[in-house]
Amino acid sequence: MTTLVLAIHILVALLIILVVLIQGGENVDITAAFGGVSQAAFGPRGTVSTLAKITWVLGAIFLVTSVTLSVWATKGRTNSVLGNSPQRSAPATPQKAPTPAPAPANPFQR
Repeated sequence: MTTLVLAIHILVALLIILVVLIQGGENVDITAAFGGVSQAAFGPRGTVSTLAKITWVLGAIFLVTSVTLSVWATKGRTNSVLGNSPQRSAPATPQKAPTPAPAPANPFQR
């Protein structure tokens, strides 16, 4: 099941890239390219194109598959990153402080 969702996720990601690259920008006329005032820039937006609707649907599918894969990846794990660490599993035992080594004799002293 995970493999199927992962395959759908990758396919949707590639389709989103394709659909976004196919779409033209909002102001693709020559006046907007050279800094002129375009009627489309400040006028009503008009209807949503089919490619924009496809992008929204693919984005929603991508979101659902992302959340699904992340939930499945964390199933059966602890809440802490250090939860399965070998240092944390053994109880801490108090240790004695090491005794200091005797200082070496100073050869320059008389």
